[in-house]
Amino acid sequence: MDIGFIGLGKMGFPMARRLIEAGHRLTVFDTQKAAVDRLTALGAKAGASPKDIADEVETVMASLPSLQASLEVATGQGGVIEGRKVKRFVDLSTVGSQMAMKIHGLLAARNIAQIDSPVSGGVGGAEKGTLAVMVSGPRADFEAVKAALGVIGKVFYIGEKPGSGQTMKLANNFLSATAMVATSEAVVMGVKSGLDPAVMIDVINAGSGMNTASRDKFPRSVLPRSFDFGFATGLMVKDVRLAVEEMRSLGLSMEVAEAVGRLWETIIREEGAESDFTAAIKPIEKAAGVIVGGKESHAAK
Repeated sequence: MDIGFIGLGKMGFPMARRLIEAGHRLTVFDTQKAAVDRLTALGAKAGASPKDIADEVETVMASLPSLQASLEVATGQGGVIEGRKVKRFVDLSTVGSQMAMKIHGLLAARNIAQIDSPVSGGVGGAEKGTLAVMVSGPRADFEAVKAALGVIGKVFYIGEKPGSGQTMKLANNFLSATAMVATSEAVVMGVKSGLDPAVMIDVINAGSGMNTASRDKFPRSVLPRSFDFGFATGLMVKDVRLAVEEMRSLGLSMEVAEAVGRLWETIIREEGAESDFTAAIKPIEKAAGVIVGGKESHAAK
C-alpha cells in the first residue's frame, strides 16, 4: 500500500519503520531531517511537505505531539487538505474528541475522510507492533487501512462517530495516569512505614492491587531509579487535561479525575514536561521524605 507518514518522533518513527518492513511503500515527512534520513535509508521516499505527500498518495498517516500540530498538518496552509490525491487522513495522535471533530469537519468539506486512530502502548509497543489502535471513522475507509494499522498493533474499531476513538484513548490514558500516581502513593506509604518496595510490588502484582504501573513501570523504571519508560510527562499531562475536559463537556461528576489532574500538574511543574512520566513518584517521595528503589529505599536526609 502507498502510505504517506508525517511525524517521525519517538512513536512515529518505529511505526513508520514497521510499515516499511511489512512491505508498504512510504513517503515520509518530518521537520527533523535526521529522522527522515533514517527512514529513507530503509527504503522510504522523502516528501517536501504534508501537501507534497498528499499530492502523491491516497492515505496519509500522522503521529504528532500536539493538538495544534495535528490541526496545522491536516488543515493548515501547505497541509494535507490541499493535496490533490489524498482520500483519507489517519491521525495516530491524541488530540481529544473536540479537535478530532473540528479536523473531521474541515477535511469533509474537501471530501477527505478523517480516520481518528490514537494508539496506546508507548514506545515499546510501537517498536514491537503491539500497540492498541483505537479507530473511528467511515467503515469503508477503515477497511481500506485496517491491514496497515494491523502492522503497528491490535486494531479496535470503535465506530463511525467522529472523535469516538479519541474518547476511548482518553479513558484508557486516564486510567494509566491514575495507576501511576496511585501506585506511587501506595508504595511511598509502605516505604515510609519501613516496608521493602520490591517486596511490596511483588505482593501487589500477586494480589488484587495489580495494575499497569505495578506490573510494568515500577519494576522497569521506578525501582531501578532509571525513569526511562519512554513516555514524556508532558504528553501524559496533555492526555489527563483532555480527559478532564471531555468529562466536563459531558457534565460528569469527576472527583477522582480532578484529584489526579491536580497531582499531574504538580508533577509537570516540579519535574518538567520532558521528564519520563515514571518520575511522577518524585514529588510524592519529596513530600513524604523518602526515596523508593535504587540500592536501598530509605528516609530522605
